[in-house]
Amino acid sequence: MTHRLPHISPGTTVGLLGGSFDPPHEGHRAISLAALKRFGLDQLVWLVSPGNPLKAHPPAPLDRRIAVAQALMDHPRVQISGIEAKIGTRYTAETLRVLCKLHPGVRFVWLMGADNLADFHHWKDWRQILGTVPVGVLARPGDRISARLSPAARLYAPYRLKGGQSRLLARATTPAWCFVNVPMVNASSSEIRARGDWSTAEPR
Repeated sequence: MTHRLPHISPGTTVGLLGGSFDPPHEGHRAISLAALKRFGLDQLVWLVSPGNPLKAHPPAPLDRRIAVAQALMDHPRVQISGIEAKIGTRYTAETLRVLCKLHPGVRFVWLMGADNLADFHHWKDWRQILGTVPVGVLARPGDRISARLSPAARLYAPYRLKGGQSRLLARATTPAWCFVNVPMVNASSSEIRARGDWSTAEPR
């Protein structure tokens, strides 16, 4: 397997923000800039998922989502990647195993919004994710209480770093996670699609 993330060097700390980005929006940009600062990351990668073709409403074409994401998140320390489509992984735990194998010596951090933490215990092999890389959780409007009371948060409470220790997360021994409250843009991909501002069809 030759697929690798470009410009990623051993010894660096790299945040991974995964999702369909259907469409990318200012909320994604805000959470990325906050993560770079709060977790002291060297770089950050948006992992734009290929989507599930079996779903009744598949996302917009991958190339289009990547192009829009690159235009929105034009930052020297952030790259946009569709690597999951190239390496053929469907689940986060699987993607992380492959990336860690492809990039030995890189300190990856999985990033998520607090809404994802609330449902994290439903993810496939979620405990394996916590055992593979540290997890950084960034609060979004309205999600703080449900996230902190979630099964994953309660079960892994002994491994939580306090907000003031957030810059230590990337080099912490797993399992380790940190929850930080940051100013967020209250934007939603589903709301954008519902308004009709984003079409899943190929542009003509």
